[in-house]
Amino acid sequence: MDEISLRSLVPAVITVLVRRGADFASAEDAVQEALVRALGVWSTDPPRDPKGWLVTAAWRRFVDQVRSDEARRARELKVEQEPATGAGPGADDTLELFFLCAHPSLTPASAIALTLRAVGGLTTRQISEAYLVPEATMAQRISRAKARLARVPLDQPGSLGTVLHVLYLVFNEGYSGSVDLTAEAIRLTRQLAAQTDDPEVGGLLALMLLHHARRAARTTPSGRLVPLAEQDRSRWDTALISEGVAILQAALARDRLGAYQAQGAIAALHADALRPEDTDWVQIVEWYDELVRLTDSPVARLNRAVAVGEADGPRAGLAALADLDPALPRYAAAAAYLHARAGDRDRAIELYAAAARTATNAAERNHLTREAARLRGQL
Repeated sequence: MDEISLRSLVPAVITVLVRRGADFASAEDAVQEALVRALGVWSTDPPRDPKGWLVTAAWRRFVDQVRSDEARRARELKVEQEPATGAGPGADDTLELFFLCAHPSLTPASAIALTLRAVGGLTTRQISEAYLVPEATMAQRISRAKARLARVPLDQPGSLGTVLHVLYLVFNEGYSGSVDLTAEAIRLTRQLAAQTDDPEVGGLLALMLLHHARRAARTTPSGRLVPLAEQDRSRWDTALISEGVAILQAALARDRLGAYQAQGAIAALHADALRPEDTDWVQIVEWYDELVRLTDSPVARLNRAVAVGEADGPRAGLAALADLDPALPRYAAAAAYLHARAGDRDRAIELYAAAARTATNAAERNHLTREAARLRGQL
């Protein structure tokens, strides 16, 4: 059956679902998803009764969505009836584990390992492969963390901010070995978002989704880094971007701004630009101002200086950079970029070479080295 004939069945299938009790909007969504699935499988395995196949697939999708919504509403009701920290009696086991694994007595590395093990359900081997350390080393780290928790009172579990920081660290590790830590961080943050009522959780989830949406365009098949301005934006995941923006808007509407929401807003502005020249750098600078106000982070100030360079010109960016410590990670790379844009080729080459020498991974080192070579006219 061709696509046109297939689509002609849609109104009848929607009608069947509505007669069975589905509301129109839900029925239409379910049928569209069944249609997409049909287009993918019917070319090799067409059914004898196309309409019956679509009705069955769409109804199953509708029933699954109803069950999911009911479960979500039950969780939300439970959260409303319990302390926000999740530490009290009767709190959800998963939420309690989040806070336990972020106990203030643990180091960030130990908290990450315990979170992946207890909340994420990963094996010690999977965690060790993801972090590129021997399994025995990771097992020892987890054992020490458990022993530490056994010796301290647990009446002061980690704060929500600590939990979010641990998840953010997991996300920033990216992926390696048999476990995709980026995807795992998103999965765990979704769990946390379903069980807590804090806009910063939504802010972090939105930030992760918006960054993850650009993942396919960030590197070439050979592993070379592709700067944001040079990425093929048609490879960005628009579904993830739409979801991230919707979650961010809901969080911002709570009018309790936090650092993750501010970072999410910056990521959303980047994602909203169909072309690099469409980027609203003025508004990005304003969000960096909010982020600096919230955190007073030198890294936020560094990124703000680059944004100022885009909004007001490279000289303005260099002026903003001058107030920061040159020893700050990626300071030399930011200065090199701004000097290159200002036409200071020799200084930019010098700074790119210096940044390459202190790069923390091979992909970043190769990118900075290539930038220096490009300015020398060697590429």
